[in-house]
Amino acid sequence: MTPATRDYHDIPGTYVFDGAHQRKGYWLNMFCKSLDVAAHRDQFRAHPNDYLARFPMSEAQREAVLMRDWLGLLRLGGNIYYTFKLAIFDGLSMQHVGAAMSGTGMTVEDFRRMMVSGGRPAEGMRSLRQNAEVGHG
Repeated sequence: MTPATRDYHDIPGTYVFDGAHQRKGYWLNMFCKSLDVAAHRDQFRAHPNDYLARFPMSEAQREAVLMRDWLGLLRLGGNIYYTFKLAIFDGLSMQHVGAAMSGTGMTVEDFRRMMVSGGRPAEGMRSLRQNAEVGHG
């Protein structure tokens, strides 16, 4: 295991907000946090590209914001608590974002039902290495 690799990097779909991830997403998260201020929300709504230019994010991060790529935001260093501020800006619930992050076209109601019934099955979701060993990934 290299110094930059952690055991949790082997868990499919897991984006742990560790120090490296925090540094990667700092400006993305500061943009999302800025949406706490009504005047900032108004500015972003009126001129999204101009407003985003205030934050030295990567082009991929800016694109993920504009496309509302919720899972992409997490991959690019976003913290779910900050990126959810963007969802709130759009009038979305956590269930909307969770369904969108499923990557399966799941509806909000399907997502709600899945969570109420205990969540996603863990089978095949515990280890990328184990999935490769059994031919699932």
